[in-house]
Amino acid sequence: MQGKKIGLIDHYYDRIGVAVLKLDAGSLKIGDTIKIYDKEGNELFEQEVTSMQIDGQEIKKAKKGDDFGMKIDQKVKEGYEVYKQ
Repeated sequence: MQGKKIGLIDHYYDRIGVAVLKLDAGSLKIGDTIKIYDKEGNELFEQEVTSMQIDGQEIKKAKKGDDFGMKIDQKVKEGYEVYKQ
């Protein structure tokens, strides 16, 4: 797996294409690139971070310990790992 593991998908809202990410390490900001891996370690896709929110408020950066919503390009499941490139 490439990059640094920063967190896990905590929930996914299929109708709006938003994943809730629990950030366990480091930070993440708009413009960063992430890779999503399934529970078996298979790379699913890569995307640029374009939108993040905490409690309905847009944010530009999240830090370790934050739980936030993020617009996601493809369907994901709880427990998928997120790596920062």
